[in-house]
Amino acid sequence: MPTGTIVFFHSRKGYGFIKQEDSSTDVFVHMDDVDGPDLTEGEVVEFEIETAPKGPRATNVKRIEADDSESSETE
Repeated sequence: MPTGTIVFFHSRKGYGFIKQEDSSTDVFVHMDDVDGPDLTEGEVVEFEIETAPKGPRATNVKRIEADDSESSETE
């Protein structure tokens, strides 16, 4: 499952963008696809990507705890 960092999130409108770790393409994200409360810039998430009419869209977005991301980097 791809991972990335929230680089922009408009909480009032409920959408934002994720910068993927392994790609230069940012992915659109909508609150309908997020598990939990609003996202904030700088949060690390994992997600699936679907092709939407306007480009790639993140689905099944889940936050990665700081401890989880550090342990996966060392493995």
